[in-house]
Amino acid sequence: MKRKITLGLIALVVVALGIFLSVPQNHYIVKALRYQKAKIHHYSIFANRVVAKGESQPWGVSPSYNSYSLSDKQLGELTDTRTVAFLVAQDSLLLFESYWEGYGDDSYSNSFSMAKSFISLLIGCAIDDGYIESLDQPVSDFLPEFSEGAKANITIRHLITMSSGLSWDEAYASLFSTTTQAYYGKFLRDLVINQTVINEPGRQFDYLSGDTQLLSLIVAQASGKTVSEYMSEKIWSKIGAEHNALWSLDKEDGIEKAYCCFNSNARDFARLGRLILHKGNWEGEQLISQKYMNETLQPTLYLADKELGGIPTERYGHQWWFAKQRDRHVIFARGIMGQYIFVVPELNMIAVRLGHIRHDERIGGHPIDVYQYLDIAMDIVETTGN
Repeated sequence: MKRKITLGLIALVVVALGIFLSVPQNHYIVKALRYQKAKIHHYSIFANRVVAKGESQPWGVSPSYNSYSLSDKQLGELTDTRTVAFLVAQDSLLLFESYWEGYGDDSYSNSFSMAKSFISLLIGCAIDDGYIESLDQPVSDFLPEFSEGAKANITIRHLITMSSGLSWDEAYASLFSTTTQAYYGKFLRDLVINQTVINEPGRQFDYLSGDTQLLSLIVAQASGKTVSEYMSEKIWSKIGAEHNALWSLDKEDGIEKAYCCFNSNARDFARLGRLILHKGNWEGEQLISQKYMNETLQPTLYLADKELGGIPTERYGHQWWFAKQRDRHVIFARGIMGQYIFVVPELNMIAVRLGHIRHDERIGGHPIDVYQYLDIAMDIVETTGN
């Protein structure tokens, strides 16, 4: 009798699971169970759209290139987190680069949330092109689903500063979180459009990947181009990238997973750092207006930092992060597994780190490895740079 009850329960669970998975929006669960934690090579399991390069401009190489020897401590800090690429440049010259685990200067890696910073640049391009009037334009001008109720109050500024107050669930370990569904699912537009407002917009910085995804929908709607096409036209084809990039999609011919999943290599990622170093100017051509860049590269002190207990937001701006190291101002893009593009204007320094692991321990809201990598890069610049 007990065995029959057990078999009956198993049968009910199987039937219930079958019904649950028969809903198209739940198909992502199978893929999530198969691949589990996101990985830096996952462009290979998704459909991708090419971000076409233009005329390549190889990096200049410093006379002291790779003359710096990593100490045992520095090497340990890099390898303990399974770093696959570490590059340091001073303006247009490569000072140092090293690769591990079979990766090289043309190996693709997922950017993860560094892509958020790239979307911020595209918003600036769209303003420059007249597709967007200003950051204070209502989201509803581009996405009619935001024209009623509390969502009608949300502006592009709220999205770009991560202060939308929307209901996105920024959980990475849960199988049923919005973020997991966004990463492995095929209905990304519906997922972000159908959010609700749970907090007043414009009050607090609350990191939500859905805000960036909405920005990408605005870019596409405003420009009439895919995000990848616009990225190629306005930035990637202009900065001398040596390789096409790949932007992963939610499905074949779908939309870019714009909050993450821009795939490139350390040298080409570093070009974006150089663009930031020069506030949107590349070799004399202003790709994004300096006015926009000046505002974008400032912290949003008028917002309360939710994660840090409501203090003014000093560490984030318009999808770019900020820190201080050795009394120097640092601007950086950040990905969940320790993908970083660092820019230190006072040293004309750009550094890129790609790898598999990020430290959980934090200082001032930043993973501790941020400071470790910055120390290594600054030592290299101060020892071998100009």
